[in-house]
Amino acid sequence: MRKEWWVLIGAVAVVWLLFQLEAMLMPFIAGMILAYLTDPLANRLQRLGLSRTLAVCGVFLILVVILVVALLVLIPLAVQQVRQFGLMIPGIFDWVETVLAPQIRGWTGLDVAADLDDVQQTLAQHWQDAGGYLAPFLGKIGRSGAAFLAWVTYVALIPVVTFYLLLDWDRLLTNLRSMVPRRWEADVVRLSRRCDDVLSAFLRGQLLVMLTLGAIYAVGLTAMGLRFGLLIGMAAGLASIVPFLGFIVGISVALVVAFFQFGTWLALLGVLIVFAIGQVLESVVLQPKLLGDRIGLHPVAVIFAVLAGGNLFGFTGVLLALPAAAVIMVLLRELNERYKRSSLYDAQKRDRCHEDSP
Repeated sequence: MRKEWWVLIGAVAVVWLLFQLEAMLMPFIAGMILAYLTDPLANRLQRLGLSRTLAVCGVFLILVVILVVALLVLIPLAVQQVRQFGLMIPGIFDWVETVLAPQIRGWTGLDVAADLDDVQQTLAQHWQDAGGYLAPFLGKIGRSGAAFLAWVTYVALIPVVTFYLLLDWDRLLTNLRSMVPRRWEADVVRLSRRCDDVLSAFLRGQLLVMLTLGAIYAVGLTAMGLRFGLLIGMAAGLASIVPFLGFIVGISVALVVAFFQFGTWLALLGVLIVFAIGQVLESVVLQPKLLGDRIGLHPVAVIFAVLAGGNLFGFTGVLLALPAAAVIMVLLRELNERYKRSSLYDAQKRDRCHEDSP
C-alpha cells in the first residue's frame, strides 16, 4: 500500500478518535492551551534564576491571585450590575411606550406601542413561568449526578494537566522534534515557528488587548458615574476579539444607558470620549506593541472557526478552533507560496526550463 494511503487512514482515524473522546479531551486541550500561554512567563522566571519547578509554581501563584480577585471582586460586581439592569428594563419599556412610540407614530403612522405590549407580556409570562421550569431542571441535575460529577472532575483536572505540561514543555517540544523524519525537519521547524508566531500573536496578544480595552472602558465609564460601567466595559473588551465589534457593542449600549440615566448631551459626549480614548490607545499602542502584523486571521475566519468547532466537537471544538485555524492558515500560505514558485503557475518558467535542458 502506498504511504499516502497510510497517511490518509491515519488522519481519518485521528478524526474518528477525536469524535469518540470529545468530552474526555476537554481538560487536556484546555491544559495544553494554558501551558502554551504561560510558558513564556515560566521561561522569564527561569532566566531570573529560578528552577523550572519554582518557575511553574510562580506562574500558578499568579494565576491563583488573578482567579481569586475575579471571584471576589469582578464577578460579584458584574452579577450585581446584571440584576440592576434587569430592574431597569420595565422603565425602558415605559419610556419607549410613552415617549418614543408616539413620535414614531407621528412620523410614520406605525403603532409601535401595540407590538411593544405583546413583547412585554411575553417576557413577563416567561419570567413568571421560570419558577415552574426550575424544579424539573434541578431534578434533571440530580438524576444526572454522574455526568455532573464527571464534568467537575474534568474541570479539576485542568490545573493538574497544565502543571505537568508546563513543567516538561521544553522537553516535550524537543522530543517531538526528534521524532520528525530528518528530511522533513527543516520544513517542519520553519512551519512550526510560523504557526507559533500566529498563535502567540493572536492568543497572547489578543487576550492582552481584550483585557486592556475592557479595563479602559470599565474604568472610564465608572469614573463618569455611568451605571453598569463595569459590565459594559467587560462585555466590550470580550467582544473585541473581532475588530470593531467590541467598540460598536460597547458604545451603543453605553450611549443608551447614559441617555436614560443622565438625559444630557454632556453625558453622551463623555461616553464618546471614553471609547475614543480606547480606540486611539488600541491603534497607537496596543495593536503595534502586542499584535503587530503577524496575525493575519480575518475576523470572518475567526467567527467561522469558533462556530464550526463548537458544532463539530462542542466545547472542546471551541478550544481547538483558533489554534486549528491558525495552523490551517499557515499551511495554506505555504501551499500558495509553493504554487507561485511552481511551473504550473508560471508557464514561462516551465518553458525556459525546457529550453535550458540539453
